[in-house]
Amino acid sequence: MDLILWRHAEAVESHEGDDDLTRPLTAKGERQADRMAGWLGRQLAATTRVLVSPAIRAQQTARALERKFKTLDELAPEQTAQALLHAARWPDAREPVLVVGHQPALGMTVGYLMTGETKPWSIRKGGVIWLRGRERDGVLQVVLHAALTPELV
Repeated sequence: MDLILWRHAEAVESHEGDDDLTRPLTAKGERQADRMAGWLGRQLAATTRVLVSPAIRAQQTARALERKFKTLDELAPEQTAQALLHAARWPDAREPVLVVGHQPALGMTVGYLMTGETKPWSIRKGGVIWLRGRERDGVLQVVLHAALTPELV
């Protein structure tokens, strides 16, 4: 199974009392989302299931891909790596899954899948970590397929 984790692009700063879910992308964030969406659009299988946080910044990031997606509360800010993996149906999904979400859950998911421990890994805004789960001799292996930032595509 391929699990592609895409951190939302740069959003406007949060101010005390603001609703975190309503923060939109900055102009730079829109450019980041467009660049990464261009690369992802060329790489993703047509069968890829796209799951997105309900936060506006994640929704705007995903829209740049110009594919249908499903919004899930399990991917909202402050959710866990376990919630993300459950939503993605890791490692049993038959199709690739792209998750557009937030730190620290994305980084915790990468840390857990790569090391077996829920340790935070840093993912830059607009960045993608592409993991591939495969079975070898009855053991699930996780392979880092790609790690990119918008500046590299």
